[in-house]
Amino acid sequence: MTAIDTLVIGGGITGTVAAIALAKQGARVTVLDAGTNAGSDANAGSLHVQMQSRFMRLYPDQVPNVEASLPFYREAAEEWARLDEQLGGLDLIREGGLMLAESHEQLAFLEAKAARESSKGLSVEILDRSALDAVAPWLGRQIVGAELCKDEGKLNPLIANAKLQALAKQLGVERHTACVRRIEVQTDGIEAITSKGVFRADQSVLAAAWGSGDLVAPFGITIPSKAEPLHMNITEAGAPAIHHLVQHAERSITLKQFGSGQIVIGGGWPAKSRGKVNPPSVQSFSLLGNVALAAKLVPGITGLRIIRTWAGMNTTTDGASVVGRLPQSERIVMAIPGDAGYTLGPLVGRMAAEIAHGQTPTMDIERFSPDRFAA
Repeated sequence: MTAIDTLVIGGGITGTVAAIALAKQGARVTVLDAGTNAGSDANAGSLHVQMQSRFMRLYPDQVPNVEASLPFYREAAEEWARLDEQLGGLDLIREGGLMLAESHEQLAFLEAKAARESSKGLSVEILDRSALDAVAPWLGRQIVGAELCKDEGKLNPLIANAKLQALAKQLGVERHTACVRRIEVQTDGIEAITSKGVFRADQSVLAAAWGSGDLVAPFGITIPSKAEPLHMNITEAGAPAIHHLVQHAERSITLKQFGSGQIVIGGGWPAKSRGKVNPPSVQSFSLLGNVALAAKLVPGITGLRIIRTWAGMNTTTDGASVVGRLPQSERIVMAIPGDAGYTLGPLVGRMAAEIAHGQTPTMDIERFSPDRFAA
């Protein structure tokens, strides 16, 4: 087998970008991916920057970490813009994200949230109904206002994943479908014991998302990476032209339209886990509730047919990314995005590659160090 400088464990968006960045530096890189339940393969393409109300309701203890990370989210959206230019187009549109309010109480919540986000450098403003009519006339009449985050956007993850994997292959990155059972650190490198044999390398970038915590547990560190099964839908192509990422102040939803005209509807409705090996299954109440809410918010899509539904794994930790060398083993570099992992993935992957290459990261990521879990 070809000698390996860096073994990237996890072939989603984070691991693929890390592999590309290392290969561009001349490193011999191999990616190992289990081939199942990768969040990147099931993602709907939202570029989240503002705090999501769904996350704030479900994980209030993690909100301080997300809020402190907002400049990182903004930079992550810029990273996607750079990739869009480098790769020749990813169906990326950044006209902002609208978080909708259907009552004055909800709008007051958004006003308070926007003030916090503005203090972290985000470009946000509150729009009343008349201002909304100018930018989103397709919204239901019950919407009284919205928060507009100009930093947000959307892209087509099928295009992005395919182009990034093609670039990695072009750069000589080897990719194997193999389930990593454990990692062992030797005096002269690391070994990954997998379903396809043993892979040896000088070091590893661990970008296995929700599976990362189990792999580092034997080293005496507890990273609370958890799999969260979520539901998504896509419609046939149709009008209206929705240029924004759409969310809600209280309800779980994301809605966006691809350049193809198809509309992707998701936003955190639950799916049923079937274990780590099998993909999660769709639940009828999520399907019906998700699309009914979408039709209420955007009445113009009511006649469109749902052509596919699916479920995939999101990853949660403590509300912040985990990036840096493992304190118990300098040969392992952690690369777990925080909430909204697809948004953060390329930036986290690049930061991890810089660390693995012995460089100082271009952003201050000290607060994302795995050291915080060492106790």
